[in-house]
Amino acid sequence: MVRRRLFALTAKQVEKTTAPGYYSDGAGLTLQVLPTGAKTWIYRFMLNGRAREMGLGGVATFTLAEARERARAARQLVQDGIDPIEARKDAVRQRQAVDAKQLTFNDAASRYIASQEAGWRNAKHSYQWRSTIENFASPFIGGMRVSAIGTEEIMRVMSPIWVSKNETAQRLRGRIENILDWCRVQGFCSGENPARWRGHLDKLLPKPSKITQVENHPALPWQQMPAFMQALRERPGSSARALEFIILTAARSGEARGATWAEIDLDDRVWHVPGNRMKAGRPHDVPLSDAAVQVLETIRTDGDSGLIFKGRKDAELSDMSVLAVIRRMNSPEPVWKDRDGRPALVHGMRASFRMWAAEATTYPREVAEHALAHQLPDRVEAAYQRSTQFEKRRALMADWGTFCTSEGKTV
Repeated sequence: MVRRRLFALTAKQVEKTTAPGYYSDGAGLTLQVLPTGAKTWIYRFMLNGRAREMGLGGVATFTLAEARERARAARQLVQDGIDPIEARKDAVRQRQAVDAKQLTFNDAASRYIASQEAGWRNAKHSYQWRSTIENFASPFIGGMRVSAIGTEEIMRVMSPIWVSKNETAQRLRGRIENILDWCRVQGFCSGENPARWRGHLDKLLPKPSKITQVENHPALPWQQMPAFMQALRERPGSSARALEFIILTAARSGEARGATWAEIDLDDRVWHVPGNRMKAGRPHDVPLSDAAVQVLETIRTDGDSGLIFKGRKDAELSDMSVLAVIRRMNSPEPVWKDRDGRPALVHGMRASFRMWAAEATTYPREVAEHALAHQLPDRVEAAYQRSTQFEKRRALMADWGTFCTSEGKTV
């Protein structure tokens, strides 16, 4: 039997050999010269009747002596029935697992936000996430490994603001919980989420309902709406017309400011709001009253396209530009204010509509809730009502439009 010579190559041969091919050093170690001139080390072996090749690195990185040592270590594994290629992959995975557990909370937060923000409705949402994390979580846990964050660390974040800034604290807790859930799924940490509320933090922190009082948006008393609308109609500008449309449709500011002519069906008198601009993420059809159509007709021109209510350079109006209309109407002294004397806000107009529907009409609660695009708490009730509410809402919005343009109570 012919035995191949062990250590057949010399360092000088390795350096001088340039012809493409394979050059055996013996015991499975082979020098591979590629057509490009690159040289690499290969270990060839048989295991379980299968021939395999394992790369050992380039000649520029490993000398002949180092390659022989790497081949010797691989031969030892083969002798024990272990595939050295799979063993190396396992070692890499183990190192990656160790490295993964070094991920800091700040890095995890950035990666989580980047993975999710494409599905968020606007840049403001991303800003709010980053702002709350940076201001309230990072000072305590930002530099910590996510695998080391426990209940004690979460409490250090929550305790200073849970009472004084409870609404912010609740949002922050939920965001931390989401980030740590993402970390657990990615393998960066394990075990129960220390930021979860039910059955965990709810045993350590007082319930929000016990320490906070919900402060609603200042809402104009519905009895004053006709007078307010009369004063509003005297105001020029796209922002004033947008506010008028917001009130007559009981829409949210962002829904109306982003409205386009393509969404308006004047023949059927319907505004089709796409789901990506709705808070619930689902499309919403808004019946248009005569008063709402009249607002559109006053600003409509031939060939209109794009945004209905345009700001500077035909851009979308800002939330502040619409709010500024009310502020100017309240200058120099507040005239349009809620029952507590607070100046009315844009979002409060939806509450004015809701109180009018409850106190001045006989429409069922569900009809008004659908008009506001609120989600009914009872899913069965919501499914039953879904197919029957539009025509009722059309009548409701027509009555609301008539009321808003009537000679109502003045301030």
